[in-house]
Amino acid sequence: MRCKFGAFTVSRLQSAIALCVASSSSLWAQQTPTEITITAEPPVWVSTFDGVPLQALPISVTTINNATLRDIGAQRVTDALRLDAAVSDSYNLPAYWDKLSVRGFALDNRHNYRREGLPISAETIIPMDNKERLELLKGTSGIQSGTSSPGGLVNYVVKRAPSSADRSIRNATLSYGPGHNRLMAADLGGRFGNSADFGYRFNVAHEDLDPYIRDTKGHRDLVSLAMDWRINGNNRLEWEFEQSHHAQIGVNFYSLLGPGTHALPAPVDGTRNITRQPNAQPGVFDGLTGTVSFKRQLDDGWVWHTQYGTQRLRADDRLIYASGCATGAMDRFCTNGDFQIHDYRSENERRNTEAMQTDLRGQVWLGGLEHSVKLSLMRQRQIKQMPYAYTDNLVGTTNVNGGLISTPSYYSASLTDSSDYSTEIGLNDRLRLTERTTAWLGLRHTQLNRQSAQTDGSAAKQEARGVSTPWVALSHQPTHRYTMYASYGQGLETEVVPNLSNPNTLLSYTNAGQPLPVLKSTQREIGIKTQFAQTAWQVTWFDITRPATADAPVICNNIPPACIYTRKIDGQNHHQGLEISTQTKLTRWDLDASAMRLDAKRENAMVQTDLNGQHPINVPKYILRGMAQYRHPDITGLRSGLRISREGERNVTEHGEIVLPAWTTLDATTHYDTTVNNVASSWTLAVNNLANKHYWRESPKQYGQYFLYPGAPRTIRATVQFRL
Repeated sequence: MRCKFGAFTVSRLQSAIALCVASSSSLWAQQTPTEITITAEPPVWVSTFDGVPLQALPISVTTINNATLRDIGAQRVTDALRLDAAVSDSYNLPAYWDKLSVRGFALDNRHNYRREGLPISAETIIPMDNKERLELLKGTSGIQSGTSSPGGLVNYVVKRAPSSADRSIRNATLSYGPGHNRLMAADLGGRFGNSADFGYRFNVAHEDLDPYIRDTKGHRDLVSLAMDWRINGNNRLEWEFEQSHHAQIGVNFYSLLGPGTHALPAPVDGTRNITRQPNAQPGVFDGLTGTVSFKRQLDDGWVWHTQYGTQRLRADDRLIYASGCATGAMDRFCTNGDFQIHDYRSENERRNTEAMQTDLRGQVWLGGLEHSVKLSLMRQRQIKQMPYAYTDNLVGTTNVNGGLISTPSYYSASLTDSSDYSTEIGLNDRLRLTERTTAWLGLRHTQLNRQSAQTDGSAAKQEARGVSTPWVALSHQPTHRYTMYASYGQGLETEVVPNLSNPNTLLSYTNAGQPLPVLKSTQREIGIKTQFAQTAWQVTWFDITRPATADAPVICNNIPPACIYTRKIDGQNHHQGLEISTQTKLTRWDLDASAMRLDAKRENAMVQTDLNGQHPINVPKYILRGMAQYRHPDITGLRSGLRISREGERNVTEHGEIVLPAWTTLDATTHYDTTVNNVASSWTLAVNNLANKHYWRESPKQYGQYFLYPGAPRTIRATVQFRL
């Protein structure tokens, strides 16, 4: 088997040789045992306030460092961010790109993700092997991003060369599980040159995918390189790229059974792929992403920083999926478990993103007060080029217990090409009012220019608009250990109507593929943080409002059961919540915990008036996360941990007639840091869902159908990393 990487190929043999080369390199001293912690590692890029410690920032930010990512075996962003109680799944399919919800709002994969602080599209599968840490800004992010949904902003920070010339990185990792996944990876880094002016960090990984869900085999590959040049004491140039490939058979959701049913089906075996067909083709996701960054230290402490980032994505979106009951309600399966099965294929989708940002920051004295200011300018474009048409072919009717009645029919339709251009000007000012009180001011003006058209040339639309999003906060530190703050901000987002225009399907739109007017959200937040000795905690109250959209029916037919709609803005979603988090280190114990209580409801709807006051579908009413880790005194380097996750009940249907029960899972891990033949190594054995609990994990409604997704059964993962 050979794995393609653009213009070159890497075989398994070559991957093994790379590991052997790493093994023959010079010894690296044994490191301190890793720890599972969620900590700040300044600068927190996603905050836009460079160099300010997390403890002093008047925002809610979670950073997950590389040690934690390694300990939990995170291969995707969903693996990592489930450590935070504000995060849950949102139509999160295996073998597809991640879809997350933060504070009850689904993140927009086109606009809510950053890499090295620059915008990227997350409509692909992003590898974690070359990531140093993840940053999650929770809440409306209008000052950090011109366009994004109000849930939060995710930033990927890539691994960089070691800062010290006497340190080199020679890591080799082997992992097995969950299921029968097999991973091998190498991580190499160091410095070279007369004065160690140049640094590098090289990562390569190959994984054979055979997860716990049956009949979903595939593979993935990654090659990445990051370099830097210390030109002199005042100038630094950095550049990096990654190329990734992911191919895997997709998995579809389960659904409710029978029209008029007001009860959930019993949780099913999470290892089954009920839509698997012999002719299924894997979905393929290829990505080439890179950045170039130049930083110059100016006089009087001023810093000029310029970045350029580019991303080229290609996808063959293929999925065998379930599509409701042919003889009853199309929004769920038949009472006896029958459902239609479709074969969806959209080949050669292209998504290209480019962004350039330059900023100037420093300190000035105005009116007798100290101002830490940052002025930034960013220009970005996001272009989506789709194939002329997709195919959505009916295979026949099958049952949740197996069997297929073949009744094929064929359907093809155009897709939507789009281009989004934006120019953003941002100004931040950290104004020190007194020794303990600080005002934080921000304003970002975004000039949008959007175009969209069907691939057959119809339904073309263009929109140009300028929008400003302010942000203001006030923080006070009664002592150096405590920070209290209050903030207000606005966010900006765009939404495009789904490209469904066939009147014979369950959903069809008169304005299919067209962008809606710009949506502006607002957030109020009050928080208190403290950190002393080995303990830190934070309490945050938030209040977010976001314009909602609704499907206004134009024509509805009973045979076939289908409607034609016009999607429009209709009222707002209002989310209020309380978050609490704490981290404590004792002599032998590390304790982390977080909790969120959420009151979410629809308000002021005119089209869907019956939804006013209702809790939204697939949004848990509370989430609890906790971790306890113990360091064994008798065996140096041995530590054991337990992690608990509990998500509260959530609505399956719009009015709460069917509710997904709360569920709890328990995970166990054991890590052993030791030396083997004078080589430092870390060994991990992890068991997820220790009690092998069967449960429904989430309940989204997408494309007019109610979906249910079963939680993973008990799985085991074994990993070893050699640091050579």
